[in-house]
Amino acid sequence: MAEQEVKKVETETPVTPAPVETKSDVADEKAIVPPPPAAEEKEKVADELKALAVVEKTEPAPKKISGGSIDRDIALADLEKEKRLSFIKAWEDSEKTKAENKSQKKLSAVVAWENSKKAALEATLRKMEEKLEKQKAEYAEKMKNKVALIHKDAEEQRAMVEAKRGEEFLKAEEMAAKYRATGQTPKKLLGCF
Repeated sequence: MAEQEVKKVETETPVTPAPVETKSDVADEKAIVPPPPAAEEKEKVADELKALAVVEKTEPAPKKISGGSIDRDIALADLEKEKRLSFIKAWEDSEKTKAENKSQKKLSAVVAWENSKKAALEATLRKMEEKLEKQKAEYAEKMKNKVALIHKDAEEQRAMVEAKRGEEFLKAEEMAAKYRATGQTPKKLLGCF
């Protein structure tokens, strides 16, 4: 009975051997083709294979200009459009370049102005510093002169004190010699009594 079923299955669906594919065939095809199924399924598989086919996009072929005036007008309109777009692009680039150059020029003017103002302030600062240094030197010289005058006055005062002391010593010695010679005693004794 099993043999009859096998024979029945074989007779109902004709089995065709799958085509043998070589490596070059496999490389050429993008999709693997399954073995052919039954007649009804063949149509479905064929539709699926068509749906699975790889389609490569290509650039549209240039329009063929036949001798017609409509095609020529379309081609001329396209050329005019491309020409206008290229002019617009060139104008845009030119305006951008002008704007960039203008801004660079203004920036360099600002930098130059800043540098000149800084240089002027630094020059003023240096002049003030020089003036202050000169005043400082003058004041220092005046102070040294005053210190020298004070030292001179102090020396004169010391000399006067020394001279007066010497005179008083001499006077005291003379008086002591006089008292010794006369035998009198001084009226003021050491000022303590």
